[in-house]
Amino acid sequence: MASKLSAAVSARRDRNSVRTGIGGLARRAVPPALAAVTAAGLLAACGSAGGGTGTGGGSGAGASASAAPGAAARDAVISARELPGVGTVLVSRSGKTLYSPQQEANGKIMCTGGCLSFWFPVRVAAGTALHAPSGVTGVLGMIHRPGGLTQLTYNGKPLYTFRLDQAPGQAHGNNFTDRFGGTTFTWHALTTSGATAGTGGQQGTSGGYTYPSGSAGY
Repeated sequence: MASKLSAAVSARRDRNSVRTGIGGLARRAVPPALAAVTAAGLLAACGSAGGGTGTGGGSGAGASASAAPGAAARDAVISARELPGVGTVLVSRSGKTLYSPQQEANGKIMCTGGCLSFWFPVRVAAGTALHAPSGVTGVLGMIHRPGGLTQLTYNGKPLYTFRLDQAPGQAHGNNFTDRFGGTTFTWHALTTSGATAGTGGQQGTSGGYTYPSGSAGY
């Protein structure tokens, strides 16, 4: 009986030993498996993070490209027009022929008072960026008239339009002579080179003209 009891106890110990060995092996086998799963998870996370960064970079570059500003266009303050018998002359934005008197060739303003009822200074705002179209080779500038008005000049010559020119393409003031306040003025349309226009075609009177005092017209 005792021998049977001893044998049973011995067998139970052997079974427990086997179970313990198997449990130990299982416990030792778990960490590598968990490590593999964790590594795979980390790699997937890194891949996802990397893809997100790439997309963000592309979007930023596109936004920068679309935000590039364009250059603003600026209007020319004068242009040029071909007039038969006169040549290619300077004209205002509205197409009116531009003139300057010989007496103001040095830039000194002499057309004042009643003269301004018939010859209209080409005004320009102080600080305006002066631009001329292609082919207009002279120098645009400004001069301050008595009273504070800023007038456009071309090669230093003050520019005017003429009251008798009722529409674009007319040059009734070319080679026109008149008198104001005891001063005689001789007016010429200006060409793109800055020289006075030819005397053929349309032109005014070369004999001199005195406007009636208080006259509203011609």
